[in-house]
Amino acid sequence: MSWLSNSQGVVLTAYHPSGKDQAVGASHAKAGDEDTSSRRYGQYTMNKENTTKVSEKSTFNRSNSQDSLDEVSMEDYWTELKSIKDNRQKDQAVVVVKEPDEGELEEEWLKEAGLSNLFGESSGDSQESMVFLSTLTRTQAAAVQKRVEMVSQTLRKKNKPHQIPDVRDIFAQQTESKEKAPDGTEFQSVRTNENKHQGKDDQASLLVAEQEPQPLGPEEARGSETDINLEISFAEQALLQKESTRDRTQKSKGDATQLLSFRLPKDKTGTTKMGDLAPQDMKKVCCFALVELTAFSDVLGIELKQEKAVKIKTKDSGLFGVPLTVLLEQDQKKVPGTRVPLIFQKLISRIEEGGLKTEGLLRIPGAANRIKNLCQELEAKFYEGTFNWENVKQHDAASLLKLFIRELPHPLLTVEHLRAFQDVQKLQTKKEQLQALNLLVILLPEANRDTLKALLEFLQRVIDNKETNKMTVMNTAMVMAPNLFMCHTLGVKPNEQRELAMAAGTASTMHLLIKYQEILWTIPKFIVNQVRKQNTASQKKDKNAMKKLLKKMAYDRERHEKQERNPNEADVPQGVIRVQAPHRSKVSMAIQLTEELKAGDVLGRFFSQESGVAQTFQKGELFLYEVGGNIGERCLDNDTYMKDLYQLNPSAEWVIKPKPA
Repeated sequence: MSWLSNSQGVVLTAYHPSGKDQAVGASHAKAGDEDTSSRRYGQYTMNKENTTKVSEKSTFNRSNSQDSLDEVSMEDYWTELKSIKDNRQKDQAVVVVKEPDEGELEEEWLKEAGLSNLFGESSGDSQESMVFLSTLTRTQAAAVQKRVEMVSQTLRKKNKPHQIPDVRDIFAQQTESKEKAPDGTEFQSVRTNENKHQGKDDQASLLVAEQEPQPLGPEEARGSETDINLEISFAEQALLQKESTRDRTQKSKGDATQLLSFRLPKDKTGTTKMGDLAPQDMKKVCCFALVELTAFSDVLGIELKQEKAVKIKTKDSGLFGVPLTVLLEQDQKKVPGTRVPLIFQKLISRIEEGGLKTEGLLRIPGAANRIKNLCQELEAKFYEGTFNWENVKQHDAASLLKLFIRELPHPLLTVEHLRAFQDVQKLQTKKEQLQALNLLVILLPEANRDTLKALLEFLQRVIDNKETNKMTVMNTAMVMAPNLFMCHTLGVKPNEQRELAMAAGTASTMHLLIKYQEILWTIPKFIVNQVRKQNTASQKKDKNAMKKLLKKMAYDRERHEKQERNPNEADVPQGVIRVQAPHRSKVSMAIQLTEELKAGDVLGRFFSQESGVAQTFQKGELFLYEVGGNIGERCLDNDTYMKDLYQLNPSAEWVIKPKPA
């Protein structure tokens, strides 16, 4: 057996009597069928030392599910990796990671978190940053403080002439008192000075009292089904668990390899998915997610740092090897509002047209020469609409789909975060891994996130037919992981041990991305609440600055409305909301709030009272939105309890409208 090493990774091969190297692994080989496997794929002649390495790095604990990682299923991974290597274009660009200067990553981190005005030329104008800092938890504040200190030290070493605030001055500006969070509960602000005089145990008990129940302990997490707590900061959960369970490492060892089932508990104020928030609020969500991920990794002692890529020249047109943003610009000229590349969508639909019950779907590659010719023909004819899709067989379409992902000039998971996605495996429990992945998915650019979502939803549809196509979630993860991870080495010199660890780790991450995508595309409630609090604080500052003008405008508007108001639009009584529906024949309705009234019920009342006039939008295409107040705009899921949400945001307006495509 030999190792083929290149910039793609390490490929496990076996010696064959014909003198040629062949990829080890039959997708349906059983663990005990070693003799049969040897006859089909050549004798295992690897020395004892290497055999031990394979066993240690690529074998995970067995469970009673066929979806567990094990030595047999890893063979699909190595086979796919060999296929990638054999078909790699010689001139394909390799992404190189720049070695950052001292303090450079911390500066970039602060800029991405929206805190660049804490240092440099703009350090004097930091009101917005102060508002942001006032919403942070203690662990988030500690993460920011650590980065500010590192940047300050670096700038002083370099004798930068810019204003460099002392970190103690920054955090001393934060309020010492407790403030009410938007959900009505006590919310702990950044209180650095107070924390100096308060023991850790007191902090933990205070936080628990303020922010609902404690997270599940390690022993509870071993049940068959575990809730992912989105009410409390992940970093705070980890810290509380660390403080309350000193022997956490010993008790939870091996938990990351157990197949647990996770779920999201129902939230009465509604679950917020990515795509539900307005862009201005989503930008704030990303800032909080970055700070939270950093705080989370700080508490757990795991480095999930961002990388910085050297700029490379990329194609400005075409299909394969073109940046996602360029592709979408091209596509939006053809189909306005396109969020996922048209070629990507078409390849998925072509695979599905052939039926998802085909055995070996995604695993069996198309012929290399045919794939190459199809690529060239697609480049020339796709946008002209003259390409003949009848010539594309199902396995060809699957190979083209994987090729599209591999040839993106920057990884689908981005240069900045690819290594963090890989390093999620270092976290000790699956729950922690899911929490980290949730934050990483939020941090992806919108184009990458939408395309990844389309891919994972397609992979789930493939897995739904596993009884006939033999593609379980783990088989699928094994085949897809090299295409998302191993094709970009990020300038790291490969070695045998690193590649074995990466193989098992990336396959495990891919498994989680597919299996728990419903959880990973949810924005945690504690982050949404921090956005609400930031919005409220910003509005308060704006109101104070324009108090007189606003008062006059409000007086004038009220006088005008009293003159023009329709009798049916009188002031809404207490406990009643007025819902606007500009796209329906009945454009407005007053609805009495009750304990059991849900967003879906509000939509149902509008549809049941239509006048019979034909409408452009049908049921299922319109959604109820929460607009204004302490949120920009938020699409509600049908199970949202309206009275609970009204109490959280009493100043909001309620609008029924279609969701953007």
